[in-house]
Amino acid sequence: MEGRVIFHVDVNSAFLSWEAVYRLRHADGAPDLRTIPSAVGGDIAKRHGVILAKSIPAKKYDVRTGEPVVDALRKCPHLVLVAPNHALYEENSHAFMNILRKYSDVVEQYSIDEAFVDMTGTEWLFGKPIAAAHRIKDEIRDTLGFTVNVGISSNKLLAKMASEFEKPDKVHTLFPQEIKEKMWPLPVRELFLVGGASEQKLKRLGINTIGDLAHADVGMLKSVLKKHGEAIWNFANGQDVSVVERETADNKCYGNSTTIAFDVTDADTAKIILLSLAEHVGSRLRKDDVWIEVVSVNIRFFDLSHASHQCVLKHATNITEEIYHAACRLFDEFWDGTPIRLLGLQTGRVSRDGGNRQLSLFDDTDYEKLEKLDRAIDNIRDRFGAGAIQRASFLRQDKSV
Repeated sequence: MEGRVIFHVDVNSAFLSWEAVYRLRHADGAPDLRTIPSAVGGDIAKRHGVILAKSIPAKKYDVRTGEPVVDALRKCPHLVLVAPNHALYEENSHAFMNILRKYSDVVEQYSIDEAFVDMTGTEWLFGKPIAAAHRIKDEIRDTLGFTVNVGISSNKLLAKMASEFEKPDKVHTLFPQEIKEKMWPLPVRELFLVGGASEQKLKRLGINTIGDLAHADVGMLKSVLKKHGEAIWNFANGQDVSVVERETADNKCYGNSTTIAFDVTDADTAKIILLSLAEHVGSRLRKDDVWIEVVSVNIRFFDLSHASHQCVLKHATNITEEIYHAACRLFDEFWDGTPIRLLGLQTGRVSRDGGNRQLSLFDDTDYEKLEKLDRAIDNIRDRFGAGAIQRASFLRQDKSV
């Protein structure tokens, strides 16, 4: 096949699937959450928080990702609700990405549960694209216990659209010559980056399908939706020039980010995500025996606009708690309530001589104790897996997402 071959690999109902696999392996007689009405959600006792992932049986009751738990339970009173386990999700994500990297050295992790893989030129190693996709899909299922969808195309946008077709455990293609048949008849809302607000504006213009959008006047779209109008017009026509960006080792800064499955609109949920990111970054710092002095929080909003804010710490640190509190201060300073789709935490000014902290008469925090505690947690997770120990913040019902 001429040209590029790009895979988009997406875990089916990731959080719920990972919970199901864990329970089947560690709890005798546990039901498979994927086969019953179930969801990963927030506060089980107080019925707070939102739905993060749902099973296919729960979908039949119209349980939706991102909706309040209380609404989901109203629709499906017998819904089995599971509290989120962020350490478990990080562990599964890491294992998932490791399998993808066996097939290509050009893997771009797009979020915790999805990635783009450039398979160009690998046909002689793994067979034609469809055969290779089935091979990857089946290895993930047979090795890790959960299923994925694989979308295949010549660019990232079409590969991602293909992976959203029939689920679960499927392989789909969407090459440019297939756009007219497979993509244009779909409702315009199903196009990547077309949200609810954009959908309503497009419908007022008489644009109901992706095909309608592809044939619309781009100038008119720009007048109504600004740059976003031109972007989705390009996508409706299958145009995407972005490349799969290979991840490289970065010795100058340590960071992590996650694309969220729903629009985050409250600070408590955002801060739980920041804590998970701080744990990941802190563990990497301690593993490399380095300290940082700069913390930065990055946000991508629902409309793809960006914002970031950073600060310089008084002392170099690799302590999770310090990194997290700095991130929360930054978040409170610049977030204006706009719905969030991605949160990132970056650090900078990395050094190997940050262990000598100058003590202050006005600060009685036992930093040595905090660092020892972090390292003890790191050791437990290294030996027994990321899910072996969790912070209470992820389990307490009044703080779960």
